[in-house]
Amino acid sequence: MAYSHPSREQLKELLERSITIAVVGLSDKPDRTSYMVSQAMQAKGYRIIPVNPNAETILGEKSFATLRDIPEPVDIVNVFRRSEHTPPVAEEAVAIRAKALWLQLGIANEEAASIAQDGGLFVVMDRCIKVEDSILLPHGKSK
Repeated sequence: MAYSHPSREQLKELLERSITIAVVGLSDKPDRTSYMVSQAMQAKGYRIIPVNPNAETILGEKSFATLRDIPEPVDIVNVFRRSEHTPPVAEEAVAIRAKALWLQLGIANEEAASIAQDGGLFVVMDRCIKVEDSILLPHGKSK
């Protein structure tokens, strides 16, 4: 199935019902985009779970080497990795039964999208989760 961007309403629904975001490629360096985006999402009330095998903690949360190492359910797998590295991430996202695979702005991979969609995941590519959240939920998540 070919990928097509979800509607704004679909994105809003995903963000409203999501709490836990596993961030693959989250850097522990505060000047990196992955750190700034994740910090902003954490400030908005999302639980951020870092996936970075080279860090123990990031943003006050324990970091995991892989998605499979996370011992709790994940709503969104947010990816800050080069496009060619995303198919294995999609496979892991399906394996852990995440609800969505979100490839950040500038990242797109049809194979990863197909893997995730075939596994029942909602897929977003080439969009910044922070920007979408700011536009769609400007006053924060409804309780």
